[in-house]
Amino acid sequence: MRPEACLKGDSGLADIREQIVAHLPYLRRYARMLTGSQEAGDDYVARMLEAVIADPSGLASTGSMRLELFTRFHAVAEAPEAGSGTVPPEPNLERRLEAGLSRLPSKERRALLLTSVEGFSIPEVARILAVSEEEARALVRAAREDLSRQTTANILIIEDDAIIALNNAEIVREMGHRVTGTAAREQEAVDLVEQTSPDLILADIQLAEGDSGIRAVQKILTSTQVPVIFVTGFPERLLTGHTLEPAFVITKPFDPETLRTAIAHALSTRQ
Repeated sequence: MRPEACLKGDSGLADIREQIVAHLPYLRRYARMLTGSQEAGDDYVARMLEAVIADPSGLASTGSMRLELFTRFHAVAEAPEAGSGTVPPEPNLERRLEAGLSRLPSKERRALLLTSVEGFSIPEVARILAVSEEEARALVRAAREDLSRQTTANILIIEDDAIIALNNAEIVREMGHRVTGTAAREQEAVDLVEQTSPDLILADIQLAEGDSGIRAVQKILTSTQVPVIFVTGFPERLLTGHTLEPAFVITKPFDPETLRTAIAHALSTRQ
């Protein structure tokens, strides 16, 4: 089910529907990164919206719709059996949610994604995860220490801007990983994957001379399963829920810490 479908047909949500929809692409991004799956991530978001429909009271009580939505998302994802007033999900969705719970990353990893990728402050992370600010800081610190112990991985970069490619490669190497190559064109990317078998791909959306990073990845994924992080200035275009979409998306321009966190999390999800 597409998450927006949960909001249709309820006149009581008319005044806040637009606010919710504006934040959905970024909530989708977070949910997909948590689970490593478009389907599982969107299922969690749909379940959260069902809970909002059942109890929309106090939705903007924090003064931030975004903060409230992420808080409610975690309340549902971490305790899906709670909230008897919610609309029961379809049976196959319920099975996927239950199976996905065991694959959710640790609270430490959630705290790191909330700060490094979604840009929440420590006080906001504390509210979202229902912990103290001191514990939230400790969670982020522990997550960074854990990710620093990852084994070396082979990473392919698909990027037509030479300066950006060099910067991304430097970040990858600083993390202790190997850059197996950089590609500026679709076919070059496909060929490099066949030659180097990377553990992860960093891909821009638009490539040189009309080529597409999305098409390149689609070709690659027909023959191998490898996590892909898309880097784009327009993440909402990749987070609509209409078609097969990536689990890992970060927004240009980005802080190097955001890319480091996304790389580490994508690799750990694969493992």
